[in-house]
Amino acid sequence: MMRVIAAVLWLAVCCCVPAAWADDQVSVPILLYHRFGPTVADGMTTKTEVFAAQLKWLKDNGYTVIPLRNLVNYLLGTGPAPAPKSVVIAADDAHQTVYSDMFPLVKKYNIPVTIFCYPSCVSRISSVKCMTWEQLNELQNTGLFDIQGHTFWHPNFKRDKKKMKPGEYEKSVEAQLTKSKAVLEKHLGKKVDLLAWPFGIYDDYLEKEAKKAGYVAAFSIERRLVTKADAQDMYSLPRYLLANSDGVKNFAAIVEGKAQEKKKK
Repeated sequence: MMRVIAAVLWLAVCCCVPAAWADDQVSVPILLYHRFGPTVADGMTTKTEVFAAQLKWLKDNGYTVIPLRNLVNYLLGTGPAPAPKSVVIAADDAHQTVYSDMFPLVKKYNIPVTIFCYPSCVSRISSVKCMTWEQLNELQNTGLFDIQGHTFWHPNFKRDKKKMKPGEYEKSVEAQLTKSKAVLEKHLGKKVDLLAWPFGIYDDYLEKEAKKAGYVAAFSIERRLVTKADAQDMYSLPRYLLANSDGVKNFAAIVEGKAQEKKKK
């Protein structure tokens, strides 16, 4: 009888350990891009050929690009843990080159991408060169792109807090969060509940206001992998802001969790 009990306990441990180990070991990089092109126009531009080489590296090395929503649901406790070697890809600002350069490669590799868009620039003639509503809807209709919020006009909250009176600043923050959400939902016919902080700036007050506005998660530009521990604060989730200089070698180190952390000044 004792042998039977011992055998049952041993089987129970063997069955439970892998699941617990998998949950503890979850580490997913969110890879953030902005603009693409044949040349490096600025620090936010990744050459299209470099991005193509990075996607090829992911495929050749057995990585799977998963929807950001899947990772968020896992952290919220409403979805399963991501499989090993999962990565997430995002693009901030809804720049025109996301449509012209990124889109063809996304279709080629059939991968999901989350675009964080600030709607004040959409379908307007300006130096920013954002996409149009028609283009955003076209991307969304492929089922490969999820379009989420990036405030209304991409403010610098740190600077605004210094130059505005407290009441004025509070109203500005509320407008940036709620107006962006409302406009995107109206034009895209979908729920918007994810937010990318402009310039990666956030604090306790902003996190509280994001939650009040109806966002379930918000993203910074802290350079580290997302783990289960990040579920403790859903409004400062980390992302790797990629530069063209990352190429494939440093890109691989980031994805594999081997990149050296940059010291904060």
